[in-house]
Amino acid sequence: MAASFALAAAAAAGAAAGEPPLKLPDPAPPAHRPLPADAAAPPARAHPRAVVHAAPRPLPEGFAAEDWPCFLGPRRSGVSMEGPLRRDFGPPGEPNAFRPIWELRWGAGFSAPSVVARRLVAFHRDGNDEVAECLEADAARQLWRRRYPTTYRDRFGYNGGPRASPAIEGGRVFTYGAQGVLTCLDLRTGHVYWGRELLREFGGNEGFFGAATSPVVVGGLVVVNVGGRDGPCVAAFDKTTGRLRWAAGDKWGAGCATPLPVRIAGRDVLLVFAGGYSRPPVGGLLGINAADGTVLFRFPWRSRNVASVNASSPVFDGNCVMVSSVYGPGALAVRVRDDLSAEAAWKTNRFGSHWMTPILRDGYVYGFTEDVLMCLDWKTGRRVWSSRPAGPRVEEPNAPAAEIAQPRGRFGRGSLLLVRDRFLCLGDTGWLAWMDLTPRGVTVGPAVQLFDARMTYTAPVLSRGLLYVVQSMPERAGGKPARLLCYDLRPLGGTSPRR
Repeated sequence: MAASFALAAAAAAGAAAGEPPLKLPDPAPPAHRPLPADAAAPPARAHPRAVVHAAPRPLPEGFAAEDWPCFLGPRRSGVSMEGPLRRDFGPPGEPNAFRPIWELRWGAGFSAPSVVARRLVAFHRDGNDEVAECLEADAARQLWRRRYPTTYRDRFGYNGGPRASPAIEGGRVFTYGAQGVLTCLDLRTGHVYWGRELLREFGGNEGFFGAATSPVVVGGLVVVNVGGRDGPCVAAFDKTTGRLRWAAGDKWGAGCATPLPVRIAGRDVLLVFAGGYSRPPVGGLLGINAADGTVLFRFPWRSRNVASVNASSPVFDGNCVMVSSVYGPGALAVRVRDDLSAEAAWKTNRFGSHWMTPILRDGYVYGFTEDVLMCLDWKTGRRVWSSRPAGPRVEEPNAPAAEIAQPRGRFGRGSLLLVRDRFLCLGDTGWLAWMDLTPRGVTVGPAVQLFDARMTYTAPVLSRGLLYVVQSMPERAGGKPARLLCYDLRPLGGTSPRR
């Protein structure tokens, strides 16, 4: 991992800190609609597209329950401290077999739901409309539904639904559609406070996969990697009124990665991994002062392939940031100094995450490079092992490079969720498994195929012992359509229920 000309160039770019925010007028201040004084929460009703199979088990006394208010959860890292949870899936056909407690017919999209206080907000496409709807998280009864038209078409033929996950904060819901429509709604009633068409307002483009970066709420701001044609790259809006508060960066464009707010040297910093459609392809890591939009540091990190995006969100610990891309450049770690300047720490072309955000645990990073699961040393970037996990057995660490030519593993391009001390792995064809991942290797535990469908790219969501999985495509054998599925991971035989 010795320094190279690429690292030297990145280090030089990182030293050029303190780019002031752009002086831009607000191109289209939205109309703000206050919540009417007599606004009441609509009564829950049976959802016309939901099928409820069973009630969830009661939560036992002492269960550690968490909300999942935004993309990658309460820590924005794919890490949950819920539990204790069920760690098996039971024999098929038995009373305790693992099957959904409810399912909702899904229109289209790769957006993960968000859950706060037993309210679930789903964001998907129904016909020619993008739809945000609020459900009872444990029973799928509909509370409210809001929709607006869209004409988005995926140029690669995946599907035309939204990619970004809703953010819930302070009783408000923020959604960002595939054509760049940012909307603020009331969580209790579904009232629309304001909305903006960011791609039109700032001259951005839909890129290869539509606007995919999830909105991030930090302080009194909602922040989006908007990717304006001539800037800004990133914009912050007042979460109450929707008005532009600051604009930062120039032509790096909108990646599919979601910004990560962190605390460094006593200051709130936004880590933005930007880079979408552009000629020539440009993008990389930005460190932005969340208060005023000053760009503190930037590191170019982008494939030379025009048909590429930066899609995996940054990973942060202490004073170090890691970003990665599957399209060629690999992974880069940046060390941020106390004065908020930055330097390159290491790079490797052995690891590149397609869209999954790698998970850091005890000094090691775990993530998928296509269908190969890898472990990296956080301090050095050294590949510790790689494996194609295919069944409930201990995989051999330090697999040779020749493994790349072997058939795809069972989990394909997987997603990981760390739940306390074990990982849940969701494969892109519907396989789910508990895994033990350590520097010594991977042990695949109980596994179950939830469905047989392609493109299960949406990260799983866990809240109050319930697991939510988006099946983005119909089953391959002509079975079930695309669905949002809810599974009960609460422990079996729980007593002393609590809500």
